[in-house]
Amino acid sequence: MTDEQAAEVTGAAGTAGATGITDGATPDGTRPGDGADVETAPAHPVVPTPGPPAAAPSFPAVTSAAADPARWGRVDGDGTVWVTGPDGERAVGSWQAGDADEGLAHFAVRFDDLRTEVDLLVRRLTGGRGEARAILRSATSLRERLVDAPVVGDVTGLGQRLDAVVSAAEGAEEADRAARAGARDDAVARKEALIAEAEGLAEETTRWKHAGDRFQAMIEEWKAVKGIDRKTDDALWKRFSRARETFARRRGAHFAELDRARTAAKARKEELVVEAESLTDSTDWGPTAGRYKELMAEWKAAGRTSKDADDALWARFRGAQDTFFSRRSETFSARDAEFADNARAKEELLAEAGRIDLADVDAARAALRDVQERWDAIGKVPRERVREFSTRLKEVEDRVRAAVDRRWQAADPETEARVGQFRARVEQFEAQAAKAHAAGDRRRAEEAERQAAQWRQWLAAAEDATR
Repeated sequence: MTDEQAAEVTGAAGTAGATGITDGATPDGTRPGDGADVETAPAHPVVPTPGPPAAAPSFPAVTSAAADPARWGRVDGDGTVWVTGPDGERAVGSWQAGDADEGLAHFAVRFDDLRTEVDLLVRRLTGGRGEARAILRSATSLRERLVDAPVVGDVTGLGQRLDAVVSAAEGAEEADRAARAGARDDAVARKEALIAEAEGLAEETTRWKHAGDRFQAMIEEWKAVKGIDRKTDDALWKRFSRARETFARRRGAHFAELDRARTAAKARKEELVVEAESLTDSTDWGPTAGRYKELMAEWKAAGRTSKDADDALWARFRGAQDTFFSRRSETFSARDAEFADNARAKEELLAEAGRIDLADVDAARAALRDVQERWDAIGKVPRERVREFSTRLKEVEDRVRAAVDRRWQAADPETEARVGQFRARVEQFEAQAAKAHAAGDRRRAEEAERQAAQWRQWLAAAEDATR
């Protein structure tokens, strides 16, 4: 390439640069693929950006020039590059660096770069990805530069597409203005809602801690609401401040009354502590324990005083309780030990009673009376074993009674009938035991089995009496 030819190419590129159109550059100076379609956050308060219109505008399609550059222009013999349009041809530059096809391809690429920029504006506009005002500025500038742009392609079609973009951007800008006005109204509504909430809390709430925290949070919410003119905002703030002051006055009055109530509660709790301490040496275990329970209820009803005073009084009150109940526990522990000894003695007595010879009925009855007298003399056993010992002693008594009955039944004409009754009772209790086992009721099953065993003994005795 000669220096002259290079100068011609450079001049064409310089012309493109002078019009603000560089290779692949967008109107804002970025390049396609280099983040040109990424929106950055504006520095001013954000207002809602409307999305695509309900009836989306139509943007005429524009064919890429690179596929068939000759369709849109030519390079003449002296290297002048022409673009063809409805009004005829227009010279757009000069190509001296190679053959004509290369020249057309070069200027077609320039056209496709512009086409890409327009496509980007369409995507931003229809996707709601940028402010309509900025899109309108870019589209208007691009349309103005397109008139003399050094490109080869469907310049007319691209101009019509830009016209559609400008028209749609103007409509979107109008919608933006309406949105900003709506955002202002929404901001006012949000602050009025905060005022209404503040006035409600100021006049009605008794949840002081919660309301105080909520007022602090509302102040932060208030600060976050932007877009209201100063005069309106000042008027709204005065209303909000009055609500805060009303709340502060009510809260102050409440805590003053609370201080008076705490003083009265302290005096009442001191009285309860004195009485609780006076009962610590009592041996009237039941009534005294009941009175401590009543004192506890009265303590709760007395209300709260200051934390330090309340903690100190409670320590004395609880100490008096602990002293009494510790003494009672020691007494009951000694009694439980005595009852445990009694249980061991009755175990031995039951073993002795189990060896009573039933062959001599009169001797067996005498032995049983001796066992019963000694049983009563031993005294109480632990509460949880009372039923057990009662049942086991009854079993001994029943054995002796059965022996007596057998002797009587030997001469009783109805003995045979009783044998049938005894057999029926044995079967009844065996059925109950089986049913209880099936239901998983172990206690009832064991009780039914004991009853069945007893009736089997009586049945055997009755059968022996008939022999």
